[in-house]
Amino acid sequence: MDFSGKRVAVLGAGKMGGILLKSLLEKKLLSPALTVATVQHAERAAALQEKLGINVSTDNAAAVKNASIVLVCVKPQVVQEVMGQIRSVVSQDQLIISVAASVPTDHIEKALGREVPVIRAMPNTPCALGRGMTALCKGKHANAAHVETACALFNTVGKTVVVDEKHMDAVTGLSASGPAYIYIILESLAEAGVKVGLPRDIATLLAAQTTLGAASVVLETGDHPALLKDAVTTPAGCTIDGILELEEGKLRVTLIKAVVKAAQRAKELAYS
Repeated sequence: MDFSGKRVAVLGAGKMGGILLKSLLEKKLLSPALTVATVQHAERAAALQEKLGINVSTDNAAAVKNASIVLVCVKPQVVQEVMGQIRSVVSQDQLIISVAASVPTDHIEKALGREVPVIRAMPNTPCALGRGMTALCKGKHANAAHVETACALFNTVGKTVVVDEKHMDAVTGLSASGPAYIYIILESLAEAGVKVGLPRDIATLLAAQTTLGAASVVLETGDHPALLKDAVTTPAGCTIDGILELEEGKLRVTLIKAVVKAAQRAKELAYS
């Protein structure tokens, strides 16, 4: 899908907004002349404008006016305030895509006070390298074409999946928080490599590439992870001894509890 002829506004070009903006501009999917962004402070706006070559300001209402697609990338606690700022200029012909964690689509719809199509997205930080995972769900007034547009946008920075909104907190706990869990696992594997005598840089490379390779096999074969694990685990070999230690240390249940806890927190954030 070609976005180069569409006016796109990115409200809140911070961490995730900045990642998406930079990637879409680098891939020439957005026209710099038709792309606008906002940040909170004028000094940051000037610096970002020079860096990206697009119009950057602190005025959310001005940015939204005449935009075809509006990406809401502000912090969850200020979504209500920002919706109040843009309410008078938003039209039903625009598509609002929110990446604000834990903010339901109906909160945005109510804050805007009109039947505007809203898509809620939950991307993760590997989007910065085009290896992201984004879950999308649609609001009351969004249709299949709006979902397709949002998917096309986020497919440029990784993979997308469409879910019912009731699953978005679970997505937050798994794929949005998930990179942090993986980094802890990677760090631990690298530390283990150092413990058994490897130089730290080599241990880190071995851990990272092994993780990448294992994930790629799951994605490309579609095989169940348990089946793939069994293929590595030879009778009376080294791997089964390692797995025994993981089971004794309750790695499985700890990871499951981490996702459950993060998903519960995501649900709480929506009402805090």
